Amino acid sequence: MEMIMHHIADAHEWHVISYTNKQGQEQHITIPLPVILIDDGLHIFMSSAFHHGETLVRKGEKYYKLYHGKIYVTDAEGTIEYNDHHEVINAQPIDFSITRNVASMWLSILLIIGLFTSAAKRYRGPPAVPKGLQSFLEPLILFVRDDIAYAQIDRHKADRFLPFLLTLFFFIWINNLIGLVPFFPGGSNLTGNISLTMVLALITFFVTNFSGTKSYWGHIFWMPGVPVPIRLLLSVIEFIGLFTKPFALMIRLLANITAGHIIILSLFSLIFVMKSAYVGFVSVPMALMMFMLELLVAVLQAYIFTLLSALFIGMAVESEEH
Repeated sequence: MEMIMHHIADAHEWHVISYTNKQGQEQHITIPLPVILIDDGLHIFMSSAFHHGETLVRKGEKYYKLYHGKIYVTDAEGTIEYNDHHEVINAQPIDFSITRNVASMWLSILLIIGLFTSAAKRYRGPPAVPKGLQSFLEPLILFVRDDIAYAQIDRHKADRFLPFLLTLFFFIWINNLIGLVPFFPGGSNLTGNISLTMVLALITFFVTNFSGTKSYWGHIFWMPGVPVPIRLLLSVIEFIGLFTKPFALMIRLLANITAGHIIILSLFSLIFVMKSAYVGFVSVPMALMMFMLELLVAVLQAYIFTLLSALFIGMAVESEEH
């Protein structure tokens, strides 16, 4: 279980490959990432200075240790202290490091920019039959526009939110796919990180509520046609609903993506837990089937997140006569 949680957790370096040398020692090839700490000043260095957590890094009068993926302040011996619940109580600096998830996010952004920039060049000339990358992206864009945006938001208002919904769909989908690639530059669990899903949900929350019409807010706090005592009760429920909707978005994406990673790794781990190669005849095919299912989940979760975001926005901007 510790190996699985280590795999899906964030890291200060990007693992490329591991191998065993002639002396029987396990070697790791990793790409170091910038460590940015704020603790009695700004400290910037590469994560390779930690040597996979085996070496302390001294900055000024303080020592920093990489321990289980987190950076702690220690003494010169690198002592890690625990409380009665076996929780680390060492102080932690403010960490703005470029971790594996952040690097993976930048990779996905570059991919999205490259994909759409390349496809957009085809539209600058005279109209032509879509081909190549354009023929792949155009149906997806039309799907998001017609079956998500136009289906949930008044058509004369939907185009205003279409760039946001398109970015949301492709950003989640591509990062889901990157997370399924078992080798470098894949393997990150960005969309299974609660920080990312929380930010995406908050963006939807702000877009929805800042775009809300007078009718939308009226139906939340003082819905028409309802007796006053019921209005008071419903207004509290509706107000709470403003926050439960983005919370549900955040948890749904986080749970589905993380669960897929855990199941696939668990199936492969059965070979080592049972200490029998024969288990692989069952666990490996099951893991491959789960992997194929996760390819569907990757696009499905992007679709669901975008669809619900469009639904919430559509409810907020709906005209009063509707």
